[in-house]
Amino acid sequence: MSRVPDAATPRWLLVPASLGLAFVGVPLIALLVRLPWRDLPGLLAGTGARDALWLSLRTCLASTLLSLILGVPLAVLLSRLTGRRAAVVRTVSVLPMVLPPVVAGLVLLITLGRRGLIGQYLSVFGIDIGFTTTAVVLAQTFVSMPYLVVTVESALRATDHDLEVVAATLGAGPSTVLRRVTLPLVLPALVGGTTVAFARALGEFGATLTFAGSLQGTTRTLPLEIYLQRETDTNEALALSVVLIAVASVLMVLPSLLGRRSR
Repeated sequence: MSRVPDAATPRWLLVPASLGLAFVGVPLIALLVRLPWRDLPGLLAGTGARDALWLSLRTCLASTLLSLILGVPLAVLLSRLTGRRAAVVRTVSVLPMVLPPVVAGLVLLITLGRRGLIGQYLSVFGIDIGFTTTAVVLAQTFVSMPYLVVTVESALRATDHDLEVVAATLGAGPSTVLRRVTLPLVLPALVGGTTVAFARALGEFGATLTFAGSLQGTTRTLPLEIYLQRETDTNEALALSVVLIAVASVLMVLPSLLGRRSR
């Protein structure tokens, strides 16, 4: 891809762009400067830190897998819909992106909690979801899946569908076209959406706290542990924050690295 000529970029953009970069970057630098690096191994060796990190990784993997299973079909459906139906379905699908996390947790609680709309019937069979590890996974999926849906749907709408038509003309069934043509065409978007969904799940706080609580080893994820340690052990909170930022950074860079290797 050719580089955009400098003449096409107004020079005055440099000032607000630099301020924007500094606004985001300086606090991250402050964290790195403030962190006691010599004590980092000991800070991360605590039981609470290890439990929170392991729980976050397990639940984020589970929620990302669930987002793929549910979100990709939803994105495909949205890319095919038009008119008022598409607007309604899209609004419902992406609404968790703009909901306050506490509200997201609350709606899950009144739906799947022990006395919730659906949870009350599940409780009859001894199935309690609220304040369990399953609740963590569902809370993370609820807030992160829309990012995957939006990314994949946008890519599908921008894709040239001539290859799908050709494949169908040659006798390929709808499922075969989807598997062999459609999804490979939007693979970069699928990878990008998946990593963003994982990163969003990793940083989820409010919905998890409201729907799942904060039980060490069961529902206390990394963001919850950071919040609790912020008041009792600032250094450990900083150490866990660096770990979370490092994982999120790798996830953000991963799609670009995969894209370069596929060229």
